Amino acid sequence: MRFAPEYVTHVLTDNFEDAKTHLLAPLMDIHYAHLVMLTECHIVSASDARVLRAALDGISTAEVVKVPFDGTYEDLFFYLEHLIAEAAGEQVAGRLHTARSRNDIAMTTYRMWQRESIAALGHGILRLRAALIGLAAQHIHTIYGAHTHTQPAQVMTVAHYLLAVIEQLERDSKRLEAAYRSTNVNPLGACAITGTGFPIDRQRTSALLGFDAPTGNTYGSIATFDYALEGASATAVAIVGLGRVVQDLLLWGTMEFGYLRLADGFVQSSSIMPQKRNPVALEHARGIGSQAVGQAQAIITAVHNTPFGDINDTEDDLQPLIASMYRDALRMVSIVGAALKDAQFNVERMEARAGEGGTTITELADTLARDHGLPFGTAHKIAGKVIRGKNDQPSAMMSDLLVKASTEVLGAPISYDEAAIEKVLSPRHFVEIRTTHGGPAPERTSEAIARSRAALAADEAWWKGRKDALAQSAAQLRTAVNAL
Repeated sequence: MRFAPEYVTHVLTDNFEDAKTHLLAPLMDIHYAHLVMLTECHIVSASDARVLRAALDGISTAEVVKVPFDGTYEDLFFYLEHLIAEAAGEQVAGRLHTARSRNDIAMTTYRMWQRESIAALGHGILRLRAALIGLAAQHIHTIYGAHTHTQPAQVMTVAHYLLAVIEQLERDSKRLEAAYRSTNVNPLGACAITGTGFPIDRQRTSALLGFDAPTGNTYGSIATFDYALEGASATAVAIVGLGRVVQDLLLWGTMEFGYLRLADGFVQSSSIMPQKRNPVALEHARGIGSQAVGQAQAIITAVHNTPFGDINDTEDDLQPLIASMYRDALRMVSIVGAALKDAQFNVERMEARAGEGGTTITELADTLARDHGLPFGTAHKIAGKVIRGKNDQPSAMMSDLLVKASTEVLGAPISYDEAAIEKVLSPRHFVEIRTTHGGPAPERTSEAIARSRAALAADEAWWKGRKDALAQSAAQLRTAVNAL
């Protein structure tokens, strides 16, 4: 069959090149694993198996990568079929395709390379978590005034902020772990859509290819794409969450805030303004991350409202976009982790500004409620009058403002001396008294850091287990092939 030149130029050539990049290695492993299984199940004879093994061994993937697409063969699969037939002969070569289809082969290759991309991003997030945990441990006592709705809100610590980010990343790790599990099941043996009448062993090929198990329903093995959407969704959630953090970091790095300083290796100067220290690493991270989110959305859009079956919309055309999404997501995560590892917080400036804007006035309301048994709503009203009075009369004594406000609300004064009120409104007191689970008090953040270290170790062990399992499967496959 000769293909139309437009089809070759605009579709087949690109797909052939993309397949060589992402699918060639998985495809070769599939050929070997399927051959082993067919031989062990006595579907292919031992003599034919050895001929086929020799044919596969004779394929140089390095040479295949160099081959340009000329339209003679539809895709990489058929090109490799041609090479096998040249080496083994048509009759023997044809036996390798028993009990399989290009459909289940393609779906298996997609899952094999995508699990590697998920694992790479998973490891990148582990490295970022490690960097943030180390940074949080340095700043358990570093207080600063947090914002809500872009306005001064309450006092917390840098460790408390970073732990919020770390916990979010811990959930991202679990989402990627779930995506890996969903991806790491084996469609091989589902054939076109209904399986086969041959007595194949799908568990065997699954084990040889590093899958946890074979897929179930044979039609769903070919039709479903939710595993890839799960990976895209988990990636998008991780990058959107991290992007929000990067926005804060860029704000903290402005001269007006002056909270954060990146190491020299992550900033650039200006061609005309020698004073500039532009935080370009974080800007690039934000831009690259936005690309990853856009690619994730494009993947979902490409699949939306398509038929539930074997269609090109979910196959070769989409794989480069999936690859770009994972690549850009990993780039963002890696840049942020590297930039923060050696970043410096201006501890003195953060603490000096921590109490600005009435960030500790909530503690005055809490104190009134605790000491005098007031309903919090009433205490809140008194504290509100106090802070508004201070804003109107900056030189006024807080003790006088409290007497006036409490008299207006309660009809009777509540009195504290100035030193007592100063302690109540101290930013450090505000932090230290908040000892509830998940709060910013140093003992709570220290405990949280310990939990995050333990969670990181457990997740590192899980991903290492996946890597080791793939290595063991690869070794088992080579042993089984050599034994043919």
